[in-house]
Amino acid sequence: MTKENLSFEDKIAKSKAILDKLMDPEITLENSVKFYKEGLQELQEAQKLLEEAKIAFEEFHHDNDAV
Repeated sequence: MTKENLSFEDKIAKSKAILDKLMDPEITLENSVKFYKEGLQELQEAQKLLEEAKIAFEEFHHDNDAV
């Protein structure tokens, strides 16, 4: 499985699409577990991107305050 380089917004959109699949009353247990894990992975990666953006913003803000 290759790791996709999606943006934060794309990862959130993909997570929402996975949630829609999980809401299907016809989903099998096997697929629900698969999609659940996939959704958690997407959300964890989105959270990491958000944290990286926060750090970059704080560093930028700190550098500008020093000037």
